[in-house]
Amino acid sequence: MAPRRPKGAGAFPKPVESPASKPHDPSELYAALDLGTNSCRMLIAQPKGSQFHVVDSFSKSVQLGSGLERSGRLSRSSMARTIQAMRICQQKLKRHRVRHMRLVATEACRRATNAKSFINQVRRETGLKLEIIEPEEEARLAVISCAPLVSTRTEQLLVVDIGGGSTELVWIDLTSVPHRERPRAIMRLHAGFHPPESPFPAAKVVDWISVPLGVATLRDQFRDVEDDSARFALMSWFFEESLAEFAPYKDEQTREGFQIIGTSGTVTTVAASHLGLKRYDRTKVDGLQMTSDQIDRVIRGYLDLGPEGRRRDPRIGQDRQTLIMSGSAILQALLRCWPTDRLSVADRGLREGLLYAQMSADGALEDGPF
Repeated sequence: MAPRRPKGAGAFPKPVESPASKPHDPSELYAALDLGTNSCRMLIAQPKGSQFHVVDSFSKSVQLGSGLERSGRLSRSSMARTIQAMRICQQKLKRHRVRHMRLVATEACRRATNAKSFINQVRRETGLKLEIIEPEEEARLAVISCAPLVSTRTEQLLVVDIGGGSTELVWIDLTSVPHRERPRAIMRLHAGFHPPESPFPAAKVVDWISVPLGVATLRDQFRDVEDDSARFALMSWFFEESLAEFAPYKDEQTREGFQIIGTSGTVTTVAASHLGLKRYDRTKVDGLQMTSDQIDRVIRGYLDLGPEGRRRDPRIGQDRQTLIMSGSAILQALLRCWPTDRLSVADRGLREGLLYAQMSADGALEDGPF
């Protein structure tokens, strides 16, 4: 039987996907754009109480980091695809007359030697000003976007964001925070992993790491290995080796009181496969809890399908069949280190974190109950 979505998993600050009925006041609109190694994604939203309404959205696979592993540069074709997508985002921002926005780029632009000229080209051709954020901020924004999924029973929390070019892990100790305050303590991390002293109980960030391996970069490192199973095993081993500097790596962790929250296309695809969905449904996936054993069964099923079978699987598709295996290799490595009965699937991430951070900083979100 598929595990049920926990009660109240998205109680606050849950994005509400339906648009508001009245015309939008441009002064109340916020935008967040996340330009990653694979995708360009944007949300335009309006604060509503302690939540927000999504007014408009955009998502497109641009493969900005294609070839980056070999050349160290963004290719002309990938930059052209990305700028075309950015033009659509610019049109949406102009149509809604959005005034508050953060438009950020992550690992591909952090690594590319020609990233500065690309950022300047985007500015010239679209008028949009991209900023390249540091790994710590990327990790922090992913963490706060997942606050609604934190169980009040969680003592130790690991948030994992598997991106195209990098993977961020944040380990948080919640033992000193009262049970009911634990999700809210995660939201307070929008001020930083080590915020100034506060009268509120604080979540303690034990350690965090940004591994420069994501679904695209890990795939590219082992592209020359022909055997499907051997390539998967090598990718998983190689990723685990990169965790050696992560403080909790060698500590044995009991399953009781331990929760992993995974935010990425890999985790949501694995969840959709576990549920047997023929068409992706965010309401069934976001907040779903899975055990290590259930995830392992899905991944073994992917290996049994082989490349052709994965291409034909509607939950994976032709474009993602190689990426799902590198992502699954990362996920399997994590669950080898820290098995859990509670991996919570988060269909949310950097964009939502950017919106929450902007709205919180402006005092636009009410301090409503979880």
